[in-house]
Amino acid sequence: MLTVLLPVRSLLIAIFILMAGSGFLSTLISLRLERAGNSTLMIGAVATAYFAGLTLGALRVGSIVRRVGYIRAFAAFVSILSASTLSYALIQSPALWTALRFIDGLCVAGVFICLESWLNERADAQTRGSILASYMVALYSGQAVGQLLLNASGEMPSTPFQIASILISLAVVPICLTRAHAPATGNASPFSLRELFTASPLGAVGATATGLMLGAFYGLAAVHVRRIGLDLSQTATFMSIVILGGVALQWPLGRLSDRYDRRQIIVISLGAAMVASIAIALIASPSFMLLMFGGLFGGLSFALYPLCVAHTNDRLDADNRVAASGGLVLLYSVGAALGPTGGAIAMTLAGGPGLFLFIALCAAGALLFGVWRQIATDPVPADEQQNYQIMPRTTPVAALLDPNSPDEAAPAPPVG
Repeated sequence: MLTVLLPVRSLLIAIFILMAGSGFLSTLISLRLERAGNSTLMIGAVATAYFAGLTLGALRVGSIVRRVGYIRAFAAFVSILSASTLSYALIQSPALWTALRFIDGLCVAGVFICLESWLNERADAQTRGSILASYMVALYSGQAVGQLLLNASGEMPSTPFQIASILISLAVVPICLTRAHAPATGNASPFSLRELFTASPLGAVGATATGLMLGAFYGLAAVHVRRIGLDLSQTATFMSIVILGGVALQWPLGRLSDRYDRRQIIVISLGAAMVASIAIALIASPSFMLLMFGGLFGGLSFALYPLCVAHTNDRLDADNRVAASGGLVLLYSVGAALGPTGGAIAMTLAGGPGLFLFIALCAAGALLFGVWRQIATDPVPADEQQNYQIMPRTTPVAALLDPNSPDEAAPAPPVG
C-alpha cells in the first residue's frame, strides 16, 4: 500500500491541507451571516452561489487547465481562492460574499480537476482502487479537521479567515515541488442526461436528491444547530461528526449492496436518512442524541451518491461508465446548488426545524421513486453487479478513478 501511495503523496498532502483550510468556510460564512442578522434566505443564497460556481467550474475550467498546464492552473486556482478567503475578513457584505463564494466554487472545481486528473494519470488497473480510497480519506479527513478551526476566532473575528488563507496557500507547495510529471490533457465522450436517466432512472434521481440534501446541510446546518443552543465548539464538533460518520458507513453499506439488490440498499438508506433527519429536526436542545443522529445522517447521506453510481454502472456497459458517472456528478452538483435555497425557504416557513424537514422531504421523494422502480423493473442479478466503490462528489474527472472503469478511458478527463 505504501509503495502505491508514495508516487502520489504530494497530491494527497495537497488535498488534505486545502480541505483543512477551505472545508470549513461554508460553516463559518453561514454563521457569520447569521450573527450579522441576515435572513435565512440570504444565507441560503450565499451557499447556493458556491455550489453554482462549483458546477460551472466542473464544466468549464478544464479548458484553462489544458491551455496553461496542470501546475500553473493549480497554482492560479489556489492563489485566487486564498485571496478570496482573506477578502471575507475585510468587508462583510452579503452581496460581495455571494460573489466571492461563486469564485470559491470555480476555484475549488479547478483544484479538483487538476488533482483528480493527476491521480488518474498515476493510477493503473491494479492501484486505482487504493489511490481512490486514499484520496477520499485525505479529502474528508481534511474537511473534518478543518471544522475545528471554527474555534479559532477568539477576540479577533478575522483569525479563522487568516488561518484558512494560510493553509490554502500552503497547499500549492507540495504540487510546485513535486518531481512527478503532470498528466497529458484530453477529452472524453459525453453522455447526455437524457441517456443517463433512461439507463438508470433511480441513479439519476438519487444523485440529484443527494445533492439537494447535502447542499442544504452544508449551507445551513450550522445555523440550525446554533439556534437550538450549540456553542461554537459544539457546532464544530457536530459538523465534524457528520463528515466522519459519512466516511464510516460508506464501506459497510457498499458491501451490502454488492450482495443484495442494490436498489433495496438505496431505498433503505434513503428511509433511514429520512428518519435521522426528522429526529434532528425534533431535537430542540444540545444533546448526545443530536450528535448520534448527526453521525447517522452523515453515514447514510454520504453513502447515497456512490450507491447511485454503482447502481448506474450495473446497467451500462464498460465504455459508458466513466461518462455516465460524470453525468451523475453534475446532477448532484445541480441539486447541491438548489439545496441551500430550498432549505432556506423551509426554515423561513417552518422555523429552524424546517431545514431537516426539507432534507427529509427530499429523501422521502427519492425513496418513493425507488420503491416504484423496484416494482416496475427487475433487479440486476447479484452476480452481474459491478463491485461497489466509494466515489467523491467533486467533478466528472473523479469518475476516471473508479476501478470499474475501463483502462483505456483513463487519460481523458470529461471536462471542458
